[in-house]
Parts: sequence; structure tokens; C-alpha cells
Amino acid sequence: MSDAVKKYNRVFQTGSQQRSDENFRRACELVRNGRIGKLHTVRCGLPGGRPDFGKTGDRKQPEAVPEGFDYEMWLGPAPEAPYAPARCHVNFRWIYDYSGGQVTDWGGHHPDCAQWGMGTEETGPVEIRAAKAEFAPDPLWNTATAYHFEALYANGVKLIISDKEKGGVTWEGSKGSVWATRGKHDANPKSILDSVIGPNEIQLYKSDDHFRNFIDCVISRQPTAAPVETAHRSITICHLGNIAMRLGRESLKWDPATEQIQGDSEASAMLSRKYRDPWKLEV
Repeated sequence: MSDAVKKYNRVFQTGSQQRSDENFRRACELVRNGRIGKLHTVRCGLPGGRPDFGKTGDRKQPEAVPEGFDYEMWLGPAPEAPYAPARCHVNFRWIYDYSGGQVTDWGGHHPDCAQWGMGTEETGPVEIRAAKAEFAPDPLWNTATAYHFEALYANGVKLIISDKEKGGVTWEGSKGSVWATRGKHDANPKSILDSVIGPNEIQLYKSDDHFRNFIDCVISRQPTAAPVETAHRSITICHLGNIAMRLGRESLKWDPATEQIQGDSEASAMLSRKYRDPWKLEV
């Protein structure tokens, strides 16, 4: 998607609407401008479990495909599988054939803002380590219900993604910390909140309406608040975390320049998926 957007000069807004939340922008500006000192640790608290959003959790056994539902098209290139209400619609996210569970569901949000504050939006970690997860037995849903992994960056900063951390994003530095979640942010010490970002300091992209920002950029042809390459870089962290947890790896070495896993062919094979006939990806 990122390559296609660049090739055809398209305007694309990713649905990581926290980029248009003034609390995350303010928190990231405080971090980027050194108000917490030297950044060393970032913590992303995401939800765990497999919530039954679709209210179909009791219908995991095969059923007849409903009239008017093109199930073959819904499956697309994913593996052949019998229709069940709990497989489709909002609950598809609890099946690895289609999604990555809470790790990727929320991974497109908080880790994205973590990278915004870290200034690593166009790169990524060099290693994933300490990956561990719990997979509650289930006849259909197989994504992790509890998880933890750490992403290490070339500059020494450690990003922790876990369902056990405080919800939102916490940036920790040598002089304090800043925390943000949807609708609010805080800092320790509180005096950090009184800091004024000067005109010659880092001013991050300002958007207060994610939908309006997209429309404005369609008209102006300027970059959006949440470009596709930025989103790709952020969710890559979560894909790598899932790979490490599913394979039980203590460490995965990642090259953010080539976007390849180093020295692990089994893990590298999970960077892409096999397509079901007649589907194919033209490159």
C-alpha cells in the first residue's frame, strides 16, 4: 500500500485518529523537545483478551452462508475455511488468518504515537526480545489473550508493548515522564505540563479533525496527518511482536533499512502470507 501510494502520488489517510488528538500531539512535543530529559523507555499499554464485539462468540461451528453474503470474496486470499458467524465481521480480528488480535488491533494506535514521540516514524527497532504470550484454548479464535514484548532501537531506547502496562503511552526520560491516552495527558513532575514549546522548537503536524484533515489534503495534495508509510512502520513493530510470540523467540533481529529479519528463515517466512488460488499479489 505504501509503495502504491508513493508510485501513483495518491493522498492517503490512515485511520490512526490519535494523530489528530491534541493530547497525544502535546505529549509528543514535550518528549521531542527534551522536557523529560533523555528518553530511555516507552511503555504502551494495550487491552488483552478476545472481546466478543460481534455478539457471535457462541456461534463458532460451521453454518450455512447467509443469503446475499459473498463469503468467497470475504475470505479473499486467506485459507479456505467453513463459514461461521464468529469468524466474520468485527470478530475476524481474533483469528490469525485475518488479523493479529489485540496486538495489531490496538497496535496501529498507541505504538504509532509512541514512535511519534520517539521521532522514529520512518524507521523501526533493531531487535524484538522478551516476547511472551498466553493463548487461551478456543475452537476458532487463536490470537494471544495476554502478551508482552520489547522493541529495542539503535539509540538504546526500549519500547515495551503489553496488556499489563498502563493504558496509553508513557515516555520515560532522565528528568521525568509524560503519559497520554485518548482525551487526556499527564506528566511527572506536573511542572512539565506548564512548559511552553517555543517557535524555534519542534512543532509536530497539527490536525484537530482526522476526517477534515483528509479532505483538506485531497484538495491541497499535501501530506496527511497519518501517512501510510508512517502507519506501516508502526504496525510492523506489532507484526514482529506477534511473530516472536507465536514462534517463542527470545530475540528477533530486525533491519529497519531493508525491512528484513536477520538470521531466522522461519520467522522471515512469516513476513508474508501464501495466497489462496486464484488470488495473487502483483508486484
